[in-house]
Amino acid sequence: MADEANADVKAMSFEQALDALEKIVDDLERGDVPLDQSIRIYERGEALKAHCDRLLKAAEDKVEKIRLSRDGKPAGTEPLDGE
Repeated sequence: MADEANADVKAMSFEQALDALEKIVDDLERGDVPLDQSIRIYERGEALKAHCDRLLKAAEDKVEKIRLSRDGKPAGTEPLDGE
């Protein structure tokens, strides 16, 4: 049931998911949300967090390190982890 309610999360960009997660945190911190709604939005927050984690991991995998020549000018790129 929670998966169905959060199916739209997978289509969100990192920024959209992060904004939605921040709103959930704000709502929960205020403490004026009814218990049943708190549980639903907490579950949505978990789905948003997992989605953000996946997107960050994918971005980290794509990051490259710029190699510099002896005179300090960009000379190409290499994988960040040196592979």
